[in-house]
Amino acid sequence: MAAIRPVLREWVECRHRAPNYHLTQMLTGHGCFGVYLCGVVKREPTADCHHCGTGEVDTAQHTREACPAWAEQRAAVSSVLGTDLSLPVMAAAMADREEVWKAVSSFSVEVMTLKEAAERARKDAVDSLPIRRWRPGRRRRAHLVALDRAPP
Repeated sequence: MAAIRPVLREWVECRHRAPNYHLTQMLTGHGCFGVYLCGVVKREPTADCHHCGTGEVDTAQHTREACPAWAEQRAAVSSVLGTDLSLPVMAAAMADREEVWKAVSSFSVEVMTLKEAAERARKDAVDSLPIRRWRPGRRRRAHLVALDRAPP
């Protein structure tokens, strides 16, 4: 990851850092982002943001920096980091100050938890698109068949 590479030594050596699951999703863009769900895992028909309705593409950057749906959560990060929430600035500040690390981590957990809940609600909705529904992979299907619990 290019944004972390310049501060990697500080990240590794500092004791106040312990990346969690949601922070990792926010930093890598692998999670409940339209770009990932549409382009990589093929679970959404478009990459548009479901949370703001602006027609913007839902990326980690959009979530971190611009999506109006997360303005309240973003304000807590901005209060300790400033208005530039770009990944290189954020990574450098996180490496330098524990309060920034905690604010970004809290932001990530709160926002990603809400995004995951919304994704589950879209998937479980009665009128859900077939592309969103759970489809077990080949290994899981083979495992379920071996256990004699194949999905319907």
